[in-house]
Amino acid sequence: MAKVAREMVEKAGVNVEQLLKLLVDNAAAELTTYYYYTILRANLIGLEGEGLKQITEDARIEDRNHFEALLPRIYELGGKLPEDMKAFHDTSACPPATLPKDPRDIQAMLKVLVEAERCAVRGYTTVCNMTAGKDHRTYDLALAILHEEVEHEAWFSEFLGEGPSGHFIRRGENSPFVSKFLK
Repeated sequence: MAKVAREMVEKAGVNVEQLLKLLVDNAAAELTTYYYYTILRANLIGLEGEGLKQITEDARIEDRNHFEALLPRIYELGGKLPEDMKAFHDTSACPPATLPKDPRDIQAMLKVLVEAERCAVRGYTTVCNMTAGKDHRTYDLALAILHEEVEHEAWFSEFLGEGPSGHFIRRGENSPFVSKFLK
């Protein structure tokens, strides 16, 4: 644990235990979303499904990267992940992004995907609001993840026909905002 890092965050007025709970719950959401998106991606078949496969894969890989980027900060602040995977899953800040009853229903699949991203946007906005001007490292990390989650939401919401977002699918690079935390 980085004792001075935690001390400075506490002195800035952040409730570190509350922050750690949010970070662990968001890490659980990222890892479980990675798992569920693996299942969703495998079921994206046919003409409509193939069009979603690549952006679902990009979001899936980036969610794994988000989990990997959150882990050091959790431990730096004196936190840890639950030792029981089932308990970890159940702390997830977002509901499971489970396969719809009819996996061939692309609209239902898209709703699962976009709702998972919207939950993530809410979660990281909460962390940013809590740490802005107080915990610069956690804020920077949460903001980087937030940028990517907003893009994921935009990709899926466009497929739902909710309107143009101005975002484009990335070419050749995953996690452009979070990658600096993975080195």
